[in-house]
Amino acid sequence: MTSSLSARIAELRVDITPLRSSADFRRLFWGGSIFWFGGMFSYVALPFQLYDLTGSNFAVGALGLVELVPLIVFGLYGGALADRADRRTILLSTSAAQVLLIATLLANAVLESPQIWLIYVIGALYAVASSLQRPAREALMPRTVRHDELPAATVLNSLGRQVAMLTGPALAGLIIGQFGVSVAYAVDVAALAAATALLWGLSIRGRPQEGDGEDIGSLRQVLVGLRYAASRRDLVGTYVIDMVAMIMAMPIVLWPALATDVLEQPEWLGLLYTAEAVGALVATSTSGWTSRVHHHGRAVVLAAIAWGGAIALVGLMPSMIWVVLCLMVAGAMDMISGVFRSIIWNQTIPDHLRGRLAGIEMLSYSLGPMAGQARAGLVADAWSVRGAITSGGIACMGMVGLTAVWLHDFWRYDARTDVHAVAERERRAQLAAKQGMPGTT
Repeated sequence: MTSSLSARIAELRVDITPLRSSADFRRLFWGGSIFWFGGMFSYVALPFQLYDLTGSNFAVGALGLVELVPLIVFGLYGGALADRADRRTILLSTSAAQVLLIATLLANAVLESPQIWLIYVIGALYAVASSLQRPAREALMPRTVRHDELPAATVLNSLGRQVAMLTGPALAGLIIGQFGVSVAYAVDVAALAAATALLWGLSIRGRPQEGDGEDIGSLRQVLVGLRYAASRRDLVGTYVIDMVAMIMAMPIVLWPALATDVLEQPEWLGLLYTAEAVGALVATSTSGWTSRVHHHGRAVVLAAIAWGGAIALVGLMPSMIWVVLCLMVAGAMDMISGVFRSIIWNQTIPDHLRGRLAGIEMLSYSLGPMAGQARAGLVADAWSVRGAITSGGIACMGMVGLTAVWLHDFWRYDARTDVHAVAERERRAQLAAKQGMPGTT
C-alpha cells in the first residue's frame, strides 16, 4: 500500500528532463522566468499609478484599449516575421526595446507631475515590442527539446511563469506601498536587462527548417497562417474558448478598487495579484498527471468553466481570505487550461508555421483579457465592483459551455489519433533520424 501511494505521488511530480537535456531550453526557461518576474512589477505598478492619478476604473481598463491595435497588427506581423527571420535575433532586439520603454516609465514616474498621456503611449509601444517578441519565443521553444519532451517543457515554462507571478506581484505591492511606483519600474528594468543578457547565450538559430517561399513578413504569409488556423477546429477551439473565458471573466482591472473601496484593505493589493499564481503554482507542481490525459480539448473546456465559477464566487465573498481562496482555485484552472492548449499547439503545428500560429495565439491570449478588463471597468463604474466580477464569471460559464457545443470536434480531440499530432510526431522523428540527432529539431 505504501509503495503504491509513493508511486502515485511520484507520478504527480514535474518532469524536469528538458532542463537536464537541453542547454538552450535552460536559457529560455531561466531567461523567460526572470523576464516574467520583472514584468510583474510593472504589471502591478501601471494600473496602480493610473488609478492613483485618475481615480477611474475605466481609465485603467482603457490602457488595454490603447494596446489593442498594436497587438493585432504587430502580433500577426511578428508571427510572419518569426517564420522567416532568425527568431533569436527577434527575441534579443525586442527585449532590448522593452528595457528602454520601462526605463522611460521610470523616468516619468519620478517627475513631480507624471504625464498620463505618456503612460498610454509607452503602453502602446510596449505592446508593439511584446507582439513582435512572443511569436518568436514561442516558436523557438519546441526546437530546443525532443517531441516527446514537449509536454514536460510546456509545464516547466508554465511553472517558471507561475513562480514569477507568485513572487513578483507580492513584492511589487510591498515595494509600491513603501517606496512608490518608480522603484517598481526600476526592478523591472534590472530584470529585463538580466534576462536579455541570459538569452544572448542561446546557440540555436531560429530560422524554420522549411517554408512556403513567401517574402519575410508579407501579408500573404499572414493570410497563410490565418487560413491554416481556421482550417483546424482543434486550433480554433484553443483560441475561442480562451477568448470567451477572458472577455467574460477577467476582472484584474478591478483589483485596486476591490482592495481599496470594497474590502478596505489596500495594503493587501499585491495579494490579489498573487493569489491566482499560488493556485497555478500548486496545480503546476502536481501536474505529472497531465501526461496521461489525451483528450486535451475536454480538459480545456472543463477548466475554463471552472475558472468562470471561481471568478463568480470572488464577487460574492465577504472577506479577503475567501476572495484569495477563490482566486487560487481560478488560477489553478487557468493554468490547466493553458497547459493543454500549449500542448496542442506544440505537438501539432509544423515548424514553418509556428511563428504565425504563435502570433494568432498571442492575440487570443492578449485580446481576450484586454477586452475583459474594459468590460469589467465599464460594468463596475455603471453598476458595482462586486456585480461586475460575479456577472462576468456566470457569463463565462454559460458562454464556454455553448462554445464547446459549437466546437464539438474540439471536445473530441485525442492526441493519440489526431492526424496533425501524428504527422508532426513522425516528421520530427524522421528529421532527427536523418540528422543523427535525438529529435531536438
